[in-house]
Amino acid sequence: MKKSKLKNNEDRPWIKFYKEGVNPNLDYTDASMVGYFLEAVSRYPQDIAYEFYGYTCTYRELYEKIKQAAKGLKAQGVKEGDKVTICMPNTPSSVIMFYAINMVGAIASMVHPLSAENEIENYLNQSQSTVLFVLDLVYEKVRNIIDTTSVNKVIVGSVGDNLKTLKKIIYKYNSRGKVPKIELSDSIMTYNEFLNYGYDYEGEVIVFRKPEDPAVILYSGGTTGDPKGILLSNLNFNSLATQCALMVEQSGRGKSILSILPIFHGFGLGVCIHTPLCSGMKIILIPDFNPKKFVKIIKQKQPNIICGVPSLFESMIKSGKVGKNALSCIDVIISGGDYMSESLKNKVDEFLKENGSSGEVRIGYGLTEASAATCLTPTGRYKPGSIGIPFPDMYYKIVRPGTYEQLKPNEDGEICISGPTVMLGYLNNPVETMKTLRIHDDGKLWLHTGDIGSIDEEGYVYYRQRLKRMIVSNGYNLYPTYIENVINSHPSVLTSTVIGIPHPYKVQVAKAFIVLNDGIKPSKELLKEIKEHCEINLSKYSLPAEYEFMDALPKTLVGKVAYTKLEKSTKKEDMEVNK
Repeated sequence: MKKSKLKNNEDRPWIKFYKEGVNPNLDYTDASMVGYFLEAVSRYPQDIAYEFYGYTCTYRELYEKIKQAAKGLKAQGVKEGDKVTICMPNTPSSVIMFYAINMVGAIASMVHPLSAENEIENYLNQSQSTVLFVLDLVYEKVRNIIDTTSVNKVIVGSVGDNLKTLKKIIYKYNSRGKVPKIELSDSIMTYNEFLNYGYDYEGEVIVFRKPEDPAVILYSGGTTGDPKGILLSNLNFNSLATQCALMVEQSGRGKSILSILPIFHGFGLGVCIHTPLCSGMKIILIPDFNPKKFVKIIKQKQPNIICGVPSLFESMIKSGKVGKNALSCIDVIISGGDYMSESLKNKVDEFLKENGSSGEVRIGYGLTEASAATCLTPTGRYKPGSIGIPFPDMYYKIVRPGTYEQLKPNEDGEICISGPTVMLGYLNNPVETMKTLRIHDDGKLWLHTGDIGSIDEEGYVYYRQRLKRMIVSNGYNLYPTYIENVINSHPSVLTSTVIGIPHPYKVQVAKAFIVLNDGIKPSKELLKEIKEHCEINLSKYSLPAEYEFMDALPKTLVGKVAYTKLEKSTKKEDMEVNK
């Protein structure tokens, strides 16, 4: 173990939230990610590491599976520093392969299996991956582009690989006609064949890597531009795991977490897979999320911790009351990945209470460039509108956009973050890296997030919105998130999103897209009510110029609001009107 090299944090306002004697300057392991996991294996060998459709695996068994997969990678010629792409949902084989890649000193590139064909091609070429582990259901997309990449080995996996015999038969029956024909060869193999190759490998499989060595490539969601590869180190992920274990006091040995956020997403991989597996927890792997079955899954699996994006919890409260003590298992819900309004938090908290849970929603904040999570609301200390306090050893400051000038408490500016979870940089993109990672006058490296927010006198952080989402209308700065909060506070509204649309002389004005609560239908009378509600609570220049009711807001592949889709659809409508 080594001591954090960051400076003393005694002046940090969040310290008062911790028990006396807890040292905020945390110790971080010198090990790689798999090395940190192995520390948990040595402590909890017989504890359950994961559950998957009723099948469980202990920490010791998971280690043996990882080692076997590592032998398979070495048998396929994977060397230290090579890139291996995982294009899979949340399955045991995905977790096993992730740690096996780290064990042999390679770098895991995580890709969404529902990505478009050209996106998969782009990700493979960005990372220069030599091996691809891909879901059988999407293999056809890979077959069409594989010759234009540097991939020389393809391992085809299936959700059924990890099921017991009867369930595997049922899965294959239900999947008939959905899996494309796969012509196996020396370079294209099934996951089980891949493991068999490893049995003949007799060399060393463990490569010792340094904490600062690159370990993972994640891709930004692309909601505000072209997706970029984000290069993260062993230290980035291990720091996150250490910090989360302290911040989420409901976690620890004997607890379980619903790993429903995808493994190719920073929040899902870092907070819902690596953190719990380094803490002696059980991860409950869910490969295919169905909003209608969400509450049913909770009742069946009885998780203590649930992490998700706001849209996940919107689907939960739509299910209605599910039973007096049906959700008593839930100790805490952590919301991140996208902005959660105060009204939605209140609705989810009430839903938990009605169904027997003593837990509450703790709102967090982070971004993939900082290993997904950097800030969280302390238990029982929610401040309206706040996203909580910084993690241990994570520094926050607010600067005037475009400068390094630090602003005073409660002044809005760009959120900047410094600490051990900040990325190494953007993959093959030094220009964007230099724009985002900057050394300030204090000598620290700061991540410029592109998010607008503020910090109050107590150290609580407030998120306003993406800098690029700010609407400039007739010289006024409009903050869509603030407008959304007002709209969402109307009792008939479930959620809303506000974007800027062109205007002939104001340049831009606000347009609101509104989703109503279940059972409430759009009407002229309701629209009038919402408009009047906005007129009471918003300044005149902030009022939306247009309102549109929707059944649901468009979402990205990871569940965030797809602002660009709304903007494109609005531009298309304008073009049609102007024809």
